[in-house]
Amino acid sequence: MTKVTVSSPNSPAAIGPYSLGVWAGDLLFVSGQTPIDPATGIVVPGDAAAQARQTIKNVTMILEAAGLGLDDVVKSTLFIKDMDAFAAINAVYAEFFREPYPARSCVEVARLPRDVLVELEVVAKRP
Repeated sequence: MTKVTVSSPNSPAAIGPYSLGVWAGDLLFVSGQTPIDPATGIVVPGDAAAQARQTIKNVTMILEAAGLGLDDVVKSTLFIKDMDAFAAINAVYAEFFREPYPARSCVEVARLPRDVLVELEVVAKRP
């Protein structure tokens, strides 16, 4: 199986030696995205909800570059700095994802790159 990478000029560039997205057969694996403003390269200001909103927008840009959308996501993993922000992050998540929702994991972590509050990775399937 050949791996094909996906990138988007509308999303933040990778901050390390990894691809933003990789096709493996009919599955697209999108690397963890954080709340970086693609225009400035700076972490968006605000609380966990504001950061979750930008993070999901960044994931969307990569999906769109691959010809997919959030409705094609089958699995997501949220990494959050503080589980006390879960309800606020979940409310933002519900603004973007529709039923049938993807399977999801959410874990609290000690620290994320650039000290952001939220990171999201997804797996999507070609329709």
